[in-house]
Amino acid sequence: MSVKDREVGTGPELLYLSRGNLAEAGGESPALYAEVIERTLALHAEGKFVQPLKPYLRILDENGEPGHIADRIIAMPSYVGGGFGISGLKWIGSKHDNPAKRGMERASGLIVLNDPSTNYPIAVLEASLISSMRTAAVTVVGAKLLAREGFSDAAFVGCGLIAQRQAQSLIECCPSLSRVYLYDVSDESARRMGAWLQARYPNVAVQVEASAEAAVRNGEVVVTCTVADRPYIPFEWLRRGAFVSNVSIMDLHKDVFLKADKVVVDDWEQANREKKVLNQLVLEGRFSRDGLHAELGEIVAGRKPGRESPDETIVLNPMGMAIEDIACAYRLYELARDKGIGLRLPLYE
Repeated sequence: MSVKDREVGTGPELLYLSRGNLAEAGGESPALYAEVIERTLALHAEGKFVQPLKPYLRILDENGEPGHIADRIIAMPSYVGGGFGISGLKWIGSKHDNPAKRGMERASGLIVLNDPSTNYPIAVLEASLISSMRTAAVTVVGAKLLAREGFSDAAFVGCGLIAQRQAQSLIECCPSLSRVYLYDVSDESARRMGAWLQARYPNVAVQVEASAEAAVRNGEVVVTCTVADRPYIPFEWLRRGAFVSNVSIMDLHKDVFLKADKVVVDDWEQANREKKVLNQLVLEGRFSRDGLHAELGEIVAGRKPGRESPDETIVLNPMGMAIEDIACAYRLYELARDKGIGLRLPLYE
């Protein structure tokens, strides 16, 4: 129920949706996210959005030095037009050592949705489920447009929650995928993810590799899902014709961007910042928007070509966009509202 639909005199309310509520509403369905993300990327290409550059809140450590690159809180506001017509904010924090030191997930957060006709908040949603699933959906959309047709082999470097969602989404949305290669600096994490995949998808062969190189060399599709703060994957590791979804951003050496046949981003302004590898190349004068093949939405919208040859090596560098989170959150809000899922909270009482 939107603000304008409420009965006069009841006062403004918002709907709170926990992770469990979201799952009940359909929030673990890769197909749902892929459909929403494809629509959202097309709207991005059409300019039907507002998306300020997201600020990063970082705190210096006890020595006055910057912390780990994955230790931050990000504010991600946006408005998504088209058939969505929704505003919102994702406020998401991350600490790289949460799993090892505290037994907690690395990332946590909230999404607030606002009715743009009044700018009143209408919902608060747990963010990390949506965030991980929409990130995986970007890889799915990228794979359909940029990977070899009928690819069968996918490699995942880093085997935490993000990798699990990536693998789940690719397997369920790309029927040709039949072999998965895993590597993590923690062999236990890799084997745990392997066991989870094998139990859930018995028709998919799963192999844990002893090195990142071995995993990457096996992948027609390669997905990075680490908290790496410096590159470790050189171009020579990639199979001819590989598609790389560089989800964790810092994993690829500069030569990968310079030697790839096509480099694609989700949003150039978002990707070219924060001293990530692509931004470093721009600052060095070795890469520019002129060298970029496309933003992914341009390919979705048919304005630029995707893969044109089986031998092309293509890199997708998705920094992550607020419009993706807000569009997915709004779709789940609609489903939950219509099914009577969640907790209604008065705004003023």
